[in-house]
Amino acid sequence: MTEISLDTPYSSGVSRLDIEQALRAAGRDPQRLQLADLALVEDFHTMGRIATGQLAELAALTPESRVLDAGSGIGGTARFVADTYRCRVTTVDLTEDYCATARWLNGLVGLDGAITVRQGDVTALPFGDNSFDVVFSQHVQMNIADKDALYAQAYRVLDADGRLALWDITATANSVPAFPLPWADRPDQSHLVTPDQLRAAIEKPGFAIEHWDDLTDQAATIMRMVLSAPPNPVGLQVFVPNFAEKIENLTAGLTDGRLRAIRCIARARKS
Repeated sequence: MTEISLDTPYSSGVSRLDIEQALRAAGRDPQRLQLADLALVEDFHTMGRIATGQLAELAALTPESRVLDAGSGIGGTARFVADTYRCRVTTVDLTEDYCATARWLNGLVGLDGAITVRQGDVTALPFGDNSFDVVFSQHVQMNIADKDALYAQAYRVLDADGRLALWDITATANSVPAFPLPWADRPDQSHLVTPDQLRAAIEKPGFAIEHWDDLTDQAATIMRMVLSAPPNPVGLQVFVPNFAEKIENLTAGLTDGRLRAIRCIARARKS
């Protein structure tokens, strides 16, 4: 392990149990689960499945794409991509609890043959050079101080002209968001940078940015809608401690501009 500590909001150790109990309480049989049953519990990032779908479309996936989800959580992006695009997906996440839950969910929805789950550090990826065509990175870098290592590793494992597909949160210069947030209970767990600093870190190893969108207003609007709706019985709150306060602080930060939501597609230019 390098720049990520297990002292994070991600190490509860009981995510599978929490999700299974919520499914059963909602009248859903885990042995007869459909992918749609997980839509509100498996996308642990701003705008949820909407953001995942838009990012996957921009990444121009095909059934032949070799995809890595780096910082995969419980595997929502991987399952969506494997099911929608019929390509093979590899995931890597530091938290063993999340990896175990991802394997369990992959099996329940019949996607375990299409997805390989690995525990590992995104700043020291356990894969060879040029192994993938697309690397997804959604709401990962906020926990990582060494962004140079993060994007150097993504660049290394991508084949020539491979794509980094990123959806992330940044901060406005000199702004301080309210904590807790979905990725950090305390300020020392958060490593937010400005959009310009993020862009520079991505470009440093050799990426050429092809799409760069600031979707803060759209994200704030959708997150306000999420807050105003009754909580789904199988939502992120079932395994994310103190989720209501975290999502309120995230939405407030996006609404007042202290936080920015950035979507990016960057190409690995290799000679």
